[in-house]
Amino acid sequence: MPRWLPRAMVLALALYACFQLGSWAFHQLIGLLINILIAFFLALAVEPAVGRMAARGMRRGLATALVFFAVLVAGVGFVVLLGSMLAGQIVEMVEDFPAYLDSVIRWVNSTFRTELSRVEVQDSLLRSDWLRRYVQNSATGVLDVSAQVLGGLFKLLTIFLFSFYFAADGPRLRRTLCSVLPPARQAEVLRAWEIAVDKTGGYLYSRGLMALISGVAHFVLLEVLGVPYAPALAVWVGLVSQFIPTIGTYLAGALPMLIAFTVDPWYALWVLVFVVIYQQFENYMLQPKLTSKTVDIHPAVAFGSVVAGTALLGAVGALIAIPAVATLQAFLGAYVRRYDVTDDPRVHGHRRHTGGRAVARVRRALAERRGGRGAGGT
Repeated sequence: MPRWLPRAMVLALALYACFQLGSWAFHQLIGLLINILIAFFLALAVEPAVGRMAARGMRRGLATALVFFAVLVAGVGFVVLLGSMLAGQIVEMVEDFPAYLDSVIRWVNSTFRTELSRVEVQDSLLRSDWLRRYVQNSATGVLDVSAQVLGGLFKLLTIFLFSFYFAADGPRLRRTLCSVLPPARQAEVLRAWEIAVDKTGGYLYSRGLMALISGVAHFVLLEVLGVPYAPALAVWVGLVSQFIPTIGTYLAGALPMLIAFTVDPWYALWVLVFVVIYQQFENYMLQPKLTSKTVDIHPAVAFGSVVAGTALLGAVGALIAIPAVATLQAFLGAYVRRYDVTDDPRVHGHRRHTGGRAVARVRRALAERRGGRGAGGT
């Protein structure tokens, strides 16, 4: 046996053990790493406001605290307003549910020539097996829901703490990072940081603009239908549909449909149709245009980055995919050498028409061959 073989085997086993340990630690800390990533992008989003306040003489810690306090007050106020509105509408809907049920039963009887009654429908519902199973599952799932709520609050607190530290100690973090790099690399890191701030701000601007357009469109619909609390519902639809990826559209449309159902069940159907049509308009026309202008990436690249981010990190990846790809594209664009494009019609999408010239050359060759044969015969 060669002398180096036992050492190589020990080294291979050690490397394998380190790989397994690192993989286990990564899977255990994946939740914390995702929270830190969200906090970093949140800090980039508030960096312009904090930087302007710090430039006027305010301490960065106080400026960051004021910005986060304003965001927290706006979020809590919005949630409380919607919660009180939703609670009142749910109570009203429960009180008026028998009248709604009677109207639906009358429509079914007149349309399909049946003889249903509200008492029979209520008895069948109360005695159904699925209702009994639903009540049992709801009773056993109360603890799970409570644990999820507490876990979500803890995760939210973690994100806010890390984002506060990133924003308040931004200059110190940049100095610490640059202190371990040579001067040329320091300039590149600072440039990448500045690009990330600009692209994240542009992404939030585009999302805010789409939220405004969506809110105005749904406000007009709800006002025409006479649905109560139209301004609050419009704000809900605009914010939730834009800043909660993947499922935000469905959450945003469910609440207006519920409130519209308390006015007229057919209004809920109209709201559903409008939400579906507007979502297609936003996905295929509005969002690609606004995203490509504010974040400066191609609409196809924006769509592909959202799909890839969702596949990698779920909802978090869908939310941060576009600013991350825009930052990477802008940073790499400075190191890609570009050349002048040749003046060729094919560059502009025009094909070179060479068919007539080819036919003329063939005819000319045949004529020359015939002329040669004629000369040889004479």
